[in-house]
Amino acid sequence: QVQLVESGGGLVQTGDSLRLSCAASGRTYSAYTMGMGWFRQAPGKEREFVAGISWNGASTVYSDSVKGRATISRDNAKNTVYLQMNSLKPEDTAVYYCAGRPGTVRSGLEYTYWGQGTQVTVSS
Repeated sequence: QVQLVESGGGLVQTGDSLRLSCAASGRTYSAYTMGMGWFRQAPGKEREFVAGISWNGASTVYSDSVKGRATISRDNAKNTVYLQMNSLKPEDTAVYYCAGRPGTVRSGLEYTYWGQGTQVTVSS
């Protein structure tokens, strides 16, 4: 089993920055084989891909909506993945989810493990 726990969400103002964290644990979790991603879901909308990172951090991918404003990173020694979000906009308001899958990073929902999510609210 793998557990993913997100933290770092909150209420911020337009233009602010936020760093989300995702702590992974579990007997079957191996940072060295797991591609990790961040997704978000706003009220009334489908869950969407935000960013992904390969197991070694060498490859990252971003959605067009956050490209240039977000940075995904990971610290495998700490089993933690981060999402730094800058220049936040009201349209970034959503529940942000961390997800993991063995193998390569994907921009779809084909992830095996999901966290419970952390709320990010950006006020205008």
